[in-house]
Amino acid sequence: MIADATLPLDSGLTCITGETGAGKTMVVAGLGLLFGGRASRAPLGAEKTLVEGRFAVRESALELRERAIEAGADLEDGELLLARSVSSEGRSKAWVGGRSAPVGVLSELGELAISVHGQSDQMRLLQPAEQRAALDRFAGADHGKVLDAYRAVFHELGACAAELSRLRTSAREMAREADMLRLGLDEITAVDPQEGEDAELAEEARRLENAEALRLAAATAHGAITGDPATGEGGATDTVGAAARALEHDAHADPKLAEFAERLAEAGALLAEAAVDLSAYLDDLSADPQRLEEIYQRQAAMKTLYRKYAEDLPGVLAWAQNASKRLGELDVSDERVAELESQHAELTARAAELASQLRASRRAAADRFSASVSAELKGLAMPHAEVTAAVEPRPAGRGSVDLAVETTVSGATEDGADEVELLLRPHPGSLPAALHKGASGGELSRVMLAIEVVFAEIGGPPVLVFDEVDAGVGGGAAIEIGRCLAKLARRHQVLVVTHLPQVAAFADRHLVVSKDTSGAVTVSGVRVVDDAERARELARMLAGMPDSHLGVAHAEELLAEAAKMKS
Repeated sequence: MIADATLPLDSGLTCITGETGAGKTMVVAGLGLLFGGRASRAPLGAEKTLVEGRFAVRESALELRERAIEAGADLEDGELLLARSVSSEGRSKAWVGGRSAPVGVLSELGELAISVHGQSDQMRLLQPAEQRAALDRFAGADHGKVLDAYRAVFHELGACAAELSRLRTSAREMAREADMLRLGLDEITAVDPQEGEDAELAEEARRLENAEALRLAAATAHGAITGDPATGEGGATDTVGAAARALEHDAHADPKLAEFAERLAEAGALLAEAAVDLSAYLDDLSADPQRLEEIYQRQAAMKTLYRKYAEDLPGVLAWAQNASKRLGELDVSDERVAELESQHAELTARAAELASQLRASRRAAADRFSASVSAELKGLAMPHAEVTAAVEPRPAGRGSVDLAVETTVSGATEDGADEVELLLRPHPGSLPAALHKGASGGELSRVMLAIEVVFAEIGGPPVLVFDEVDAGVGGGAAIEIGRCLAKLARRHQVLVVTHLPQVAAFADRHLVVSKDTSGAVTVSGVRVVDDAERARELARMLAGMPDSHLGVAHAEELLAEAAKMKS
């Protein structure tokens, strides 16, 4: 493990070398950890793993600057400090510009700041989907807008097709549910219950059921107020009137009597009014067995609704409202199907049109891409090699949907209706073949590097990392790879983990990872090598003999030749 190390990386090409198993790839793993990669818990015996990185952020890197500032970083001095720690329990923490931040922010910054390539990337490059993505990336921003528009229409087409299929395949179930809802609504409509009607019916029923008792009570009260004309017996109004008149007779002697007289007069008026109301009540009150039967029938009908649909009237009314809404959702009429079929046809035509634009754009970009990559291969000791990006229609039935693109019916996915394949013709007289068939390991390494150089010329992250991507390469090809990386490092910061001395000779800064096995635990360290020490490291890489005078002389010659080619 690396217990503690600081990597002083150069702004140009930094090469990292060391014996097999010394821990070179751990440097790349540290960068991955710093930019939000998956982290395992800290090593046994360590409290935590900590990685920190200081980055100079260019003024032109607007998106990177904006995202860092959003996360709380202060970029006034142009520097961005990132940190990531992982505890022995596996808990992870991240900091951006000295402020705590979600680990996901590191990943977002990493996509804008750094591009890491390893041998696994070469394997991915053999996959058609990766080759299509590489061509789309090369095609530029306008092509990306067409691709985004196509994907939006494609997803809308998929949703429309799914809804149409759902309507067709579920028509029977939905029709059955709709019939049940209509039967319920028809039954409720036939009864036509009104809000608050249940309480009104109950009140009217009680009144009719107790009509005679109510009549007796009202008549008794009315007689007590008005008196009995048959017997001449006065009522309460007569008594109160007599009392008021008695007080009014002597009210001039004491104002209080006048006040009492006034109050009694008001009481008499209220009694007279009550007598009139009671008389009207008695006129309206009647035992109506027919009306009472109608109320009983109405209540019975409403109780039937309660038993089927809800426990009370508000619940029944709510059920009816929801059922009406659901019926609208279960509209399986021919009109709805026809509407969706028309929409599906329009979306299909639009998707086919955009897929056609994508195909034309890809074919135009393929010519430029092929020419650029082939030109770079000539400088990587493959002077006669040609890379062709073939854009062909995907066979019908091999996508989510078939589209009539141009004059061909093609299987379409969210990436279009095309199949993109990179073909390599390594030398004249050979036939172009797919990369996974026609490229050796060394050729594949150089093809990937040529593609990366082409992408670097059109933009991309400012930091490029290559982890042993020169596998299977040697001799003059290795020198050309070193020269190519040095050229790439003029506009990018390039970090390379390599076993090839021909590549390491082109480094602007050379780091060596070495391990110490003298203790109980093997510990690796990183150091910068210059001059004689660098020549000894290259001699070790050349022949495994760092102390050989001939090996060191050969290494010095290699360094001198690399310096001449760089200049």
